[in-house]
Amino acid sequence: MNDSIPQRLQQIIDFYEQLPDDEKREALINEAGQAQQYAPQAGEAFEVEDLRKDNECSDTVGIFVKTDKTGKIEFKISLGAQVQTLTQALTSILCKGLKDCSTEEILVLPESFIPRIIGSELHRLRSRTIYYMLKRLKEAVKKMR
Repeated sequence: MNDSIPQRLQQIIDFYEQLPDDEKREALINEAGQAQQYAPQAGEAFEVEDLRKDNECSDTVGIFVKTDKTGKIEFKISLGAQVQTLTQALTSILCKGLKDCSTEEILVLPESFIPRIIGSELHRLRSRTIYYMLKRLKEAVKKMR
């Protein structure tokens, strides 16, 4: 276990690492289907709202961040219709795995956990785009400082 990876995210990593590649792909597809539950709801207030389309992604992505009274972070994400399945899956994983983390926990999170979740084949095929969501989440957290 990596000390800079929050426990909730580490549990997700452990789950994916033990899966064979075909089951990993199926689990990621299922995870992508859950991304919509992390969309912002009407009337929710956020400290940071960052909605844009970047070259690294196939459609517009909105990152919405708020903190509770203790400084724990919660992310909400809006994804355009053209956002790829793997990006949707990583969105869901990051929202779930980073819920209630501190700003510092998110900012020191290494990118090295991502291939541990998606596996070497998908990492090789998507190496340019798979780090996009983590980069965007970190950018949003930096704006809160």
